Amino acid sequence: MKPITLLEVRSELGAGTRGASMGVDALRVACLNQGSDYFRHYGLDTVPDLNHVLFEPNHFPFAKHIDSIYTVQKGIARAVEMTLRRGEFPLVLSGDHSSANATIAGIKAVYPQKTLGVIWIDAHADIHSPFTTPSGNVHGMPLAAALGDDNLPCQRQQIDAETEFFWRRLQNLGEPGPKLRPEHLVYVAVRDTEAEEDAIIERLGIKHIPVAEVQAKGSRIIAREIYEHLRFCDLVYISFDVDSLDASFSRGTGTPVEDGLYLSEGENLCQDLLDNERVVCFEMGEINPTLDRENTMADNAFGILVKATAAIEKRLRLNEVVGRGEAQGL
Repeated sequence: MKPITLLEVRSELGAGTRGASMGVDALRVACLNQGSDYFRHYGLDTVPDLNHVLFEPNHFPFAKHIDSIYTVQKGIARAVEMTLRRGEFPLVLSGDHSSANATIAGIKAVYPQKTLGVIWIDAHADIHSPFTTPSGNVHGMPLAAALGDDNLPCQRQQIDAETEFFWRRLQNLGEPGPKLRPEHLVYVAVRDTEAEEDAIIERLGIKHIPVAEVQAKGSRIIAREIYEHLRFCDLVYISFDVDSLDASFSRGTGTPVEDGLYLSEGENLCQDLLDNERVVCFEMGEINPTLDRENTMADNAFGILVKATAAIEKRLRLNEVVGRGEAQGL
């Protein structure tokens, strides 16, 4: 069976609130508290984080620490690429969500001719660019980078040449050019957006499944509808931000939002979405234990992680059996 490799990304350079770098360690504490040996079962690759630059002055107000983020993202993309080239399944445990641009770049580096679909389970659209951002936090920009769209019709500020230099590097990470088409992106549970994001989502016609629809239809039907929408995609990457959960379950994250998914809904959704042979990578991020009590968010997220991993393993075993059967002419 194809092995699963955990890629630990502790960078929090793209976040606006400090502490996401400890998310992976909070998951390990949750694992110990629940009497699990989860982290003993899988290979591990840790990507250098450069979080020490947070103690240095920031020179990029509209894309904070983007120079160091670019260096980190090159490492993430390389780790994802190498994991896939070894025939392994990368399961990314990230700090802040800016890492997703690099994860996408790593996948496309291995499969440049394949069409990639992205399922984005998150309270936020993360589709700002340095030209539109109200905060300058790069964790709000990964999809703009992957899509190669600056949303200039909604531009709110001019950026300096050095910021634009590194922004173009992020957009061209790995294979040059956009890695994702808007019709191959599906938002799930997004509910906290700015006007600039609303405008680009409408302009690009990005599919969005609100929380109420997940709750009304159930995760199996939602998964079926998502994969019907992505029927022309060869590969799928699923990114799960813990703030997709309702704030009652997700205080331990930088930007909790009310009216999100219930814990069981998040678990079921991840399981049902991962039960598809086209999924080549799963990512979980934005756990911040410094904003929590008694490690509650990590405990909840660890439960989702365990069930998601079990779904991945089940599908990989099934694919192996089918592959052996085809090889034997059965």
